[in-house]
Amino acid sequence: MRRVYLDNNATTPILPEVFEAMRPYFAERFGNASSIHHHGQETRAAVERSRESVAALLGCRASEIVFTSGGTEGDNLAILGLVREGDHVISSTIEHHAVLNSCKHLETAGCEVTYVPVDGNGLVDPNDVRRALRANTKLISIMMANNETGVLQPVEEIGKVAAEADVYFHTDGVQAAGKVPIDVHRIACDLLSISGHKMHAPQGVGSLYVRKGTILQPMLYGGSHERSRRAGTENVPGIIGLGKAAEIAKEALDRGDLAQMAAMRDCLQEGILAEVETIGVNGTGAPRVPNTTNIHFDYIEGEALVIALDLKGLAVSTGAACSSGAIEPSHVLTAMGLPPDQARASLRFSLGKQNTPEDVEFALSLIPSTVARLRELSPVYNKAALST
Repeated sequence: MRRVYLDNNATTPILPEVFEAMRPYFAERFGNASSIHHHGQETRAAVERSRESVAALLGCRASEIVFTSGGTEGDNLAILGLVREGDHVISSTIEHHAVLNSCKHLETAGCEVTYVPVDGNGLVDPNDVRRALRANTKLISIMMANNETGVLQPVEEIGKVAAEADVYFHTDGVQAAGKVPIDVHRIACDLLSISGHKMHAPQGVGSLYVRKGTILQPMLYGGSHERSRRAGTENVPGIIGLGKAAEIAKEALDRGDLAQMAAMRDCLQEGILAEVETIGVNGTGAPRVPNTTNIHFDYIEGEALVIALDLKGLAVSTGAACSSGAIEPSHVLTAMGLPPDQARASLRFSLGKQNTPEDVEFALSLIPSTVARLRELSPVYNKAALST
């Protein structure tokens, strides 16, 4: 059976070039990067080259990059490493749970958190962030791109709000890295987290940009790794993979390759809209990353459609992979104003560098008929059809 994978916001396959760059560090180049002998220094040099590659992707100094285990650790370190009891934090209602649950933890530890809303397109209003500021506001944490809808937040405007108020600004850049240009100075953020497995590097590695002069309390205690900001022997193969993926991503952005991905995404979206009735795009009126579309297929259960498509060889999702199996509808979509039934009927399609126009054609050959079949079995849809 042919299989096509359109769930790249959950995780991406490692690119062959990335795997080849990693391969030697599983075997002959096995040194501990903290050792002073040849084996260790050979590995240290490779880690530092990767640090420079990640810094080039984000537009910062190499010394401002802290390697982590991924986006969740990066978000946790940025928030919990900065905020103290009595501080106030501003975040949004559509953040990834790595941010939301960090904020919930802070609320149990004597901090206050304000969650600003989004509009029907999933956009935060920077003026809402400004109005939420207090005398004790320590941190603003607003994501750069939403993992479910792909909607890009106005982070440059929010960065200006933070700078004017002399408040720290963190942005979760996990779903933006490698898909849109990132310049931490233009954004004016103090902290920015990314994850390797969202950009064709391996799972289990990521990085946190920490602006020079920003003091973080470490979450892990041990050696003085990562300038004492993240203790523990480095995941060298993962870091090498992240560095290579960052190089590839920057080259693609510089060439303008992402326009091709946006064209494929638009072809998929427009093809579905043309062939299937009673549907709509979530976040269509906002800027989005070029690989993502989120569509509600009314009168059916999204998870049933995911399973039906998977049985035919097409992998998509209802939203965040870490929330799969959840009974509640997507907190992102309900925050945008979708009723629960429509939120549950929504699917996310996310492309990766490995996808081709033929993959889009394959998806379009399956989706309309699969939706039609599920609607035939839906008493709600049949009742609605009879009433029109």
